[in-house]
Amino acid sequence: MITKILALTDESGQLVRFSLMPGQRGETTGVAALIDSLSFGAVLDDKAYDADWLRDILRERGIEVVIPARAKRLNPAPHDADKYKLLHFIENFFQKLKEFKRIATRTCKTDQRFTAMIQIAATVIRTR
Repeated sequence: MITKILALTDESGQLVRFSLMPGQRGETTGVAALIDSLSFGAVLDDKAYDADWLRDILRERGIEVVIPARAKRLNPAPHDADKYKLLHFIENFFQKLKEFKRIATRTCKTDQRFTAMIQIAATVIRTR
């Protein structure tokens, strides 16, 4: 069983909110629900999140979009390259999360237990 963890972190790389998605699902399908009812200044993501509908939702809410355009995009959207460098904080969070064997190997059988393990791991990461 493959499970994707869709995570939202703050500017220091600490977990704010997350959701689990099936591994075969597209990257952007859970983003709208994840950012619902939250206010923030910018969204930093990689090229997998380059979708017009996502950019439109973020712009309507007054959120800066820092997502590089895919290579084959006909009309590439600009992004702030300096702010994009801060994406490493998010990547670092996932690397710290993978230090926990039960998360890296997905040994929990149910989504409820896997969610609990992620919450425990995020708490341990925050207290380090």
